[in-house]
Amino acid sequence: MNAALFALGAYLLGSIPFAIVVSRAMGLDDPRSYGSGNIGATNVLRSGNRRAALFTVLGDAAKGWVAVLVAHRLGASVEIIALVAFCAFLGHVFPVWLRFRGGKGVATAAGVLIAIHWVIGVAALVAFLLFAVATRYASLASMLSAVVACVATWYLLGVGPVLYAVLAMAALLIARHHTNIGKLLRGEESKIGASRKTE
Repeated sequence: MNAALFALGAYLLGSIPFAIVVSRAMGLDDPRSYGSGNIGATNVLRSGNRRAALFTVLGDAAKGWVAVLVAHRLGASVEIIALVAFCAFLGHVFPVWLRFRGGKGVATAAGVLIAIHWVIGVAALVAFLLFAVATRYASLASMLSAVVACVATWYLLGVGPVLYAVLAMAALLIARHHTNIGKLLRGEESKIGASRKTE
């Protein structure tokens, strides 16, 4: 019962669509109506409002961080913490509030990783920034940083429930980028900073 309650709470928290909340609060168009239609910070950036994109990424990361932190503070076992981590991520990807049509989970995964072990989170964030600067493709940087997160988790925490949760998040994150992978292969993927008009 405790595991189910933890999982449900994490999922519902992860389901909060900060891209939509922030956009409405700032009087911007619904991010589902332009660009890639994704409810993530990268797409919100295509509105031309950098503050909205910043608030979106902070909100999406915070919900993953809070979910895992609360589980820690309540003395949850490592198995339940791993479950909470994955469910918070799952909530963003398949949010009940949006008929299970969510984002790709990059920022939420980052928040989860920081809460699990700050070194893993930092490793993933640094990898993302390096790949993003080098390629200017947020999608490619996201997928490569997910791989780095898996390696860092294995190195620091070894094989166990947390690694399995991170592997599952990475696999789902990469799967959610299937359209981007096709565009990358065709040379059609939008680069960071592209406006909605280029979509």
